[in-house]
Amino acid sequence: MNNKSTKHTKVLIIGSGPAGYTAAIYAARALLKPILVFGSEPGGQLTTTTDVENFPGFAKVVQGPWLMEEMKGQAAAVGTEMIQDHINKVDLSNKPFVATSDSGQIFTADSIIVSTGAQARWLNLESEKKFRGFGVSACATCDGFFFKDKEVAVVGGGNAAVEEAMFLTKFASKVHLIHRRDKLRAEKLLQEKLKANKKISIIWDSVVEEVLGEDEPKSVNAIKLKNVKTNRSSELKVDGLFIAIGHDPATSLFKDQLKMDNEGYLVTKPDSTITNIPGVFAAGDVKDKIFRQAVTAAGMGCMAALEAEKHLSEK
Repeated sequence: MNNKSTKHTKVLIIGSGPAGYTAAIYAARALLKPILVFGSEPGGQLTTTTDVENFPGFAKVVQGPWLMEEMKGQAAAVGTEMIQDHINKVDLSNKPFVATSDSGQIFTADSIIVSTGAQARWLNLESEKKFRGFGVSACATCDGFFFKDKEVAVVGGGNAAVEEAMFLTKFASKVHLIHRRDKLRAEKLLQEKLKANKKISIIWDSVVEEVLGEDEPKSVNAIKLKNVKTNRSSELKVDGLFIAIGHDPATSLFKDQLKMDNEGYLVTKPDSTITNIPGVFAAGDVKDKIFRQAVTAAGMGCMAALEAEKHLSEK
């Protein structure tokens, strides 16, 4: 299996999605002949987002998977080598950097752009999976608009959940915040704002057991709740369910090599994609837990490629 020749590149991009593809477009146009290695979900989180209304450049709604295919095609057209494989080991201790993949391919690189993204944490219910993109979402800023004058529920108890609930009151007629404990983890100031909002009701000590809805057309109409203290189940009529229990950045590959915060997000210099290792850059949701938008990820991909180009020219 390991008899493949070593592949060398000036720029190795690990991970696809808006950050990786944009980095590839810029690196390829700078004639750096980048190699982009994408895993089993090319395009990342956007491939599970159906309607995209907030990516600039499209007057009509576009589909997330289509947008990612177009970016991928654009990166390939300007000269990116695309390889479907999974990088399972990186050694950043020496130059050139070394990355090894599941297929046994060894890549050596003068610079690396990490754009492995993050995954929303889900409740892992069959019914949740079934209605994902059809009333079940992990991003209020992406999908809140579709719930104008409707009732929705948000699951979670941290800052993200409270912020999502408050954001959703711009559109929804009523927002139910469901939390498995009897107090929130969110900052006190946010909690006060939440409790002052007439559109929000908090359902304490409860978990979602099942998402209920129609098959044709696919849509959510209720959720089944269970009170963890009384074990009583109840049904709550809602048109949408937002899961806000956190994200996990895909950074385990870089443990003990790249500097991370306590949640595992890669740390970069302010206003830059530069990590603690010169020549390694991080772009997109792998380092951004604040905005998490396709357009900000793409912007960082551009920054990473330009910073990589500068790094290589100074060598």
